[in-house]
Amino acid sequence: MKSKPDAPVAPRPARATIADVAREAGVSKATVSRFLNHRERLLSPDIAARVEAAVAKLAYTPSPMAQALSHGRSRLIGLIVADITNPYSVAVLRGAEKACQDAGYLVMLFNLGNDVNREREAIDALAGYQVDGFILNTLGQGASRVDAEALHGKPAVLVDRRHAGMHTDFVSLDNAAAMRAACAHLVEGGFRELLYISEPQRGVSSRRERTAAFRACVEAHEPRVAGEVFECAADDDAALDQALRALRKRAGRGRRAAVLAGNAVVTLRVASAMARLGWRFGEELGFVGFDDAEWAPLIGPGLTTIAQPTDEIGRAAAQCLLERLHGFDGAPRQLLLPGRLVVRGSS
Repeated sequence: MKSKPDAPVAPRPARATIADVAREAGVSKATVSRFLNHRERLLSPDIAARVEAAVAKLAYTPSPMAQALSHGRSRLIGLIVADITNPYSVAVLRGAEKACQDAGYLVMLFNLGNDVNREREAIDALAGYQVDGFILNTLGQGASRVDAEALHGKPAVLVDRRHAGMHTDFVSLDNAAAMRAACAHLVEGGFRELLYISEPQRGVSSRRERTAAFRACVEAHEPRVAGEVFECAADDDAALDQALRALRKRAGRGRRAAVLAGNAVVTLRVASAMARLGWRFGEELGFVGFDDAEWAPLIGPGLTTIAQPTDEIGRAAAQCLLERLHGFDGAPRQLLLPGRLVVRGSS
């Protein structure tokens, strides 16, 4: 028995355009545009009535983008992040997006995937969508790093990472104060041999600032406290394991050793290394990490962290940009927000 062929699906009617409305009303597209932009005073009552009837008949709805551009603004904000897999970037994005939405703006996201050569590409791509301004949490390094001339005349705010030669508003954690709090906590807890583990610094300002603050903290407590810095490459587990073994060896008997991790990405690598070595946080090694990820309380006895005010950072960055868009023309501002030490069993 042959089955009946499916009935043809009726094509979806095309969305009416401003040209369709003009044709229906017997007027020009410019006349329809005047009506849609609430400039009926420039039209006679008869023409305004004809355009209104045509809009209703065709169920015409104007493009929000076209309307915004007719007023010189797209109400779009371009947000560029270095690495969307980094929990910090996601948390800051949420804060910025909420602040933009509250102000009637939408956010367009471009993820660099930690590719230093895509920063200029990202700026150009978002500028093609006529964004009103940029929030940049990028690498800020390499031959293609973004500078003021690359921004297409749009205002920008930098988040977490500075750009050499780019004088704009800047919002970040107070890295020096946060590192002092982390080190002081470990020293007060009796830890005397410290290892700060960072992703490769390669000119990233926030990593350099935390490293410099760590070295200053160790120097302030010498000779009873010693410390070293290790840059952790993503694909070199053996080197990380060896750095942790060397830390314990330096500590020897009678001196407690602890690790400080530069961000949540490093924290996960350290946790993996601890599992490979069969060690436990808070016993073989103490630990404090930057970024209070949702999973931090679930690893070992709970990981002590420096919680960044990510929502506030995102909102502050958006607010700085919105103020620029609304006419603020003052000198570049720097907002350094305080972190919060969250003590758990690892320290």
